[in-house]
This record gives sequence, structure tokens and C-alpha cells, in this order.
Amino acid sequence: MPSPKKTEYTLEDIYALPDGQRAELISGQLYRMAPPSTRHQRLVNFLTTEINLYIRKKQGRCEVLPAPFAVFLEDANGNENLVEPDISVICDPEKIDEKGCHGAPDWVIEIVSPSSKSIDYGRKQALYLLSGVREYWIVDPIQESAVIYRAAEDWISMFYRFGDSLKAGIYEDLEIVIE
Repeated sequence: MPSPKKTEYTLEDIYALPDGQRAELISGQLYRMAPPSTRHQRLVNFLTTEINLYIRKKQGRCEVLPAPFAVFLEDANGNENLVEPDISVICDPEKIDEKGCHGAPDWVIEIVSPSSKSIDYGRKQALYLLSGVREYWIVDPIQESAVIYRAAEDWISMFYRFGDSLKAGIYEDLEIVIE
């Protein structure tokens, strides 16, 4: 939910937050982040592990980085944005430094919660689309579903239920089943 105090926030406002407080900056608005649930963290761990094992087996060069990990993106109006996707898969090592990823990850996965749902399906989806993310998964543990968007398929949504085989678009033969 956006913070009501200021009308326009900057990266300096993010860095000025007290230790332990996390927030994202999207189009000048500050969105504070609630602590994740245990189910959320288990899904992040499962997906990160599956993707890492696949990349290691294929001797791939992409890196899988779970939150908290800063991703800096510019929006259509030239605003600097800072988001913390639950999982970022980045195949260009030049984008990564000690502060985070500068530019679009190749693949982003968000695990939605009731407090983040509208941001993940709205503002973040638009930001990821416009910034060049190749693939975006939204995993909903409450609905036990996933929606996948791919740039190569014109960002048309593909809906899946837990138990279905989810095929990663950026890899030819990676399929993940979320139980």
C-alpha cells in the first residue's frame, strides 16, 4: 500500500528507511512490504532450488537471486524504480553489482500475498513489461495458481493450477510442478 505522507518519493527515501523496513519504489510511490508468510518463503525456496538445480545441471550462466535483492528499473516516464522481486533470474552478469540488478532481469517470479496482489498484477506487471523482462510468473499460494506472461508471446496471460507442469519460456526443457 502506498505511503500517504509525500506525493513523490525517490531512491534516497528507500535508503533512509529504518533498518529492517523494506519498501519498493514504483513511479514515485513508496510501497511498504509486509513480512512474508511461511508458505510464501517455502515457495520461494522451492522455486529457487528447482531453477538453480536446472541451471547447474545445464552449466548455464544465469544467476538466480531471491529477495531481498534490489532491481533498479526505469519506467516509461524516466522515473527510477526499485523493486524486490521474490525471485530474479539474470543472465547478463554485467547488470549485477553490490547494490543489485540494474536493468531488467530475464525472468521474474512474484509470490503474491493479499497485501501485494494489486501491485503484482498491476503496477509491477506494467513495469516489468515496459522495462524488458522476458518472462513474469505470478504465483498465488491462496488460490493455488500461477499466471505466466512472456514477452515472446505478447504478454498474453497463461493460467495454471498447482499440480500442472509450468514450462519456463526462457529455457527449452525446464518444467516445474508446484504442489
